[in-house]
Formats: sequence, structure tokens, C-alpha cells
Amino acid sequence: MWPHLLPRWPAWLFRAAPGWWQQGHPHVPVRTVCAPGATVEQRRRPGGPWGVQGASPLAHRGCSSASSHPDDVPLTTERYPVQRLPFAVVSEEDLAAFELILPGRVVTGAEELAAVNVDWLRTMRGRSKVLLKPRTTEEVSRILRYCHERNLAVTPQGGNTGMVGGSVPVFDEIVLSTSLMNQVVHFHSVSGVLVCQAGCVLEDLSQYLEDRDFIMPLDLGSKGSCHIGGNVATNAGGLRVLRYGSLHGTVLGLEVVLADGTILNCLTSLRKDNTGYDLKQLFIGSEGTLGVITAVSILCPPKPKAVNVAFLGCPGFTEVLQTFSSCKGMLGEILSAFEFMDAECMRLVGQHLSLTCPVRESLFYVLVETSGSSAEHDSVKLDAFLEHALGCGLVTAGTVATDQRKMKMLWALRERITEALSRDGYVYKYDISLPVERLYDLVTDLRTRLGPSAKTVVGYGHLGDGNLHLNVTAEAFSPQLLGALEPHVYEWTAAQRGSVSAEHGLGFRKRDALGYSKPPAAVRLMRGLKALLDPKGILNPYKTLPSRA
Repeated sequence: MWPHLLPRWPAWLFRAAPGWWQQGHPHVPVRTVCAPGATVEQRRRPGGPWGVQGASPLAHRGCSSASSHPDDVPLTTERYPVQRLPFAVVSEEDLAAFELILPGRVVTGAEELAAVNVDWLRTMRGRSKVLLKPRTTEEVSRILRYCHERNLAVTPQGGNTGMVGGSVPVFDEIVLSTSLMNQVVHFHSVSGVLVCQAGCVLEDLSQYLEDRDFIMPLDLGSKGSCHIGGNVATNAGGLRVLRYGSLHGTVLGLEVVLADGTILNCLTSLRKDNTGYDLKQLFIGSEGTLGVITAVSILCPPKPKAVNVAFLGCPGFTEVLQTFSSCKGMLGEILSAFEFMDAECMRLVGQHLSLTCPVRESLFYVLVETSGSSAEHDSVKLDAFLEHALGCGLVTAGTVATDQRKMKMLWALRERITEALSRDGYVYKYDISLPVERLYDLVTDLRTRLGPSAKTVVGYGHLGDGNLHLNVTAEAFSPQLLGALEPHVYEWTAAQRGSVSAEHGLGFRKRDALGYSKPPAAVRLMRGLKALLDPKGILNPYKTLPSRA
């Protein structure tokens, strides 16, 4: 009945979770494991095992769940002490000039502007009066040349899925959208190099490559909305860093338009180019403050022929760490992701999204993904790891899927935590890097420190690369709660020699925390680079670099 069930495994290792998968399909390779004597109870919800009628578990990936009108979000300038820099104000003459550059693609309508003025978390709102939609690099160049001459500030915007307010205006900056720059330039099936415009949606690129037996080297929960240019501009990490590394390694070349309209064409497809300074690295993670990325050349790996996803329950964080060590040692080259989440995360995705936990209740859960070229080889290695983890008590229950639909359902438990949190109230989000052995200590510390003033304190993230997503929810924004969190979270992180931003960037919200992770000399050098490449400061002002006293 179970194609991958090894006869040598004891019967208790595969106790199916009733109702978790669709009935009538016993051939689907999904198996559930539990410790001896344990039972697996499922709460079957209306509308199927996942309780979402008419939609898959991934239907809302990357989408804000807040239902309020954009105008209900307080203006950023009302919530934060920030002063407008002496930029020019957009005039009717400016609009006419933009219309000559972008016929029919200069937007001034209130409804469309309302959407681009508000961030994904619905905690920041600017008041831009114009949205520009170029299709080509030359059009971006002409726009920036004009804005540079007129001293008009510009906010580049991709899919607007950022977590730190980096992609929305603070005051009345012009919003420059890459949404129409969505063409694949070319793909070479031998080298695996993809060249595309910056406005290509990550999920569209993933589908384009999968049709050609390749994959993107990054995967994000917001893949249905985010743009590859924005991914590169923020050095987005995501779910595949453990296997394929960061964008600093997989991006081969960039085309960037500088603040004065100069087109910097470093769009090489070469894996080796040791001629002078590697200028593209300046723009990866610069959050649109040094230039506007218009095209990307990226190295894409072949699509794995065999993928397994295991969702496991662990009795404590010590066991989570030991499970990760065992994974690295026993799965080796096929280990492609190792994610963790605490019990509070599972409670929230169940409460707000009606997603059902497929295994027995645990204090922690881990999601392990393997990707390889041989299903039989990978299955043997994964089975050996699971037998070891269960036998040692590192894992108390779990389920394994090799079917694409079931794997997506397991991934949804991890990827939709952000959405569940957004439905729980106002969210204070922290994206930090720490030594893995201390990764969860801050969560425990904050639960004690905040007590009943916080509604929920949760921790989850990419254990494989030491990245904790620390989230605190409350019924509404509270200056008192913010004061209890900051600078405590940053000081705690700095004491562990961690980073205050692992993958989300600094944007507007975290810019003044830069000094907790970088020495003064580094911050001065960053300011010097900004002054060199954008002397008037028109590109994404009020972002990334600390505000001056």
C-alpha cells in the first residue's frame, strides 16, 4: 500500500493521520510517523482537511489579509518622527514631462495611488501623488535623469511585499514601479543562466524554469507577488539559502540605472569575471538607495528529480538543534531546507487560516526538505535519518510527502505564518541572525519581559542559516510596547554578535538599528558610497542609512 515503506521499519513508525489527505487515493506517497505508543489526532475542519473551501492552502501566499481601506493606515509621518528633506514638489509641468516619456503610463488616480502608498503589513503610508510605470531601461533612465535635474525624490517599487517599509514613500516621493518590466530576455539551458527584466514575478520565473527542468535558486512565501528586482535589491534570503546560498553568489550580473540616469550595464552571464571591482555587489541589498535595478542575470540550478518533505514534531528546542545536526550528517548533499516553528505558530495558522496540523501536538515543529537526482537513493537516506531521529527521541511524530500537492500543503504551514500573524493584530516584526544554539533564547526572554502586554510572542525561521523571525502581536500599535521591545531586541542581538536584519533589509523601520550590526567606520563608508552614487539623495530617501542627529 505504501510504496516507500521499508519492511524493516516497525509498524508504529507509519501511523496515518486520519483525514489528512484526500480519501480514496491510497497510492499517494504520504506517510505519517509517530513515536511508540503515540496517537495522532486530527481535527477535520469544514471544507476538507485543510478547512479552506474553494481555495488551495497557497491561495493567499504573499497577500495581505487586512481588510481595512488604505486610508485607514496612519501616515508614516504621524507615527514616526521624520522630517521631509528639501526635495522639489511634483508640478503640472513635471507630469507633462513624464507623460512625454511614458505615454498613458503616468498614474495620478487616487485609488491606484492608495495601494502603492501602503506597505504589505499595512503599518506605513506615504502620500505620493504620482506613479510611473516604465517598460524599458531607457525609460527608467530618462525618468531619473529628469528627476535628478529637478531634485524630485523617487521610491522604486516592485511587488511591495517588503517587511520594513523600504518600498513605499514616506512623504510625497514619486513611485517608480517595475511592474511592466516583466519580460524574460533569454535562458541558456546548458549554463542555466537566466536573464530577465527586474519586474518579473518570482513565481512566474519559477514556472518558466520548471517547464525547462530548472528552478530559481531562491523561494519565498511572497513568490506570487514579489519581483526579482526587489528580491535582489533587498538580498532576499528565503527557503533555499541552505542549499543554494544567497543572491550575492547566484546573481551573475545586473543592469542598473543610477540617480543621474546613467545606465550601468554589468549584465554579464559569466560565472568568472575577475576584472576589477565587482560592482554588482554594491546594488545587491542596497534597497534602491544607490540605483534602480532594471535587469538581472542569475544562475539557476537544474530541477531536482526527487523531492521529499518531512514535517516533524520535536519535544524541545534542544531536540530541534540535534535534529538539524543529524540532518546535516545523514542527509548531506540532498538536504535543501530546514525550517522550524514553535507551537504558537501552529496555533495561529490553525486559528486564523483553518490549517490543520498533520502530526501530534508538539512544542516545536521542523520542516525538512530533500532534493536530489534519485528517488530511491534519497528515500533510503531520509528513511535512515527518520529511523535514527525517532529512535533517539529527537522526533516524536511526523509525516512525509513526495506528492507535489501534499508537499505544498506541508509548506503552507510554514509559509503562511506571516499571514496568520497579520490577522492576529498589530505585528512587531524582527528578522535577525544569531548563533543557532541561541536562536530561540530571545523568544523565551521576550515572553518573560513583555508578559500580558503582548498578545502573542512567536519564533520561527530558517534554522539552517541561523535566521530567526521573531514576531510580537498586540491588539493595536502601542508606543509603550515598542519601547519595551526596542532597543532591547537590538541590544540582545548585538551582545550575541548577531545581525539585526538577516534577510528583510533595513528599509525605513530598521535604519536606525544599523549601528548594532555595523561599526561606525562601516556606516561612514556607506554614507560615502551613497553620496558618490546619489549626491542629491533622491533615490529612496529616508531608507537604509541611519537618520542624522
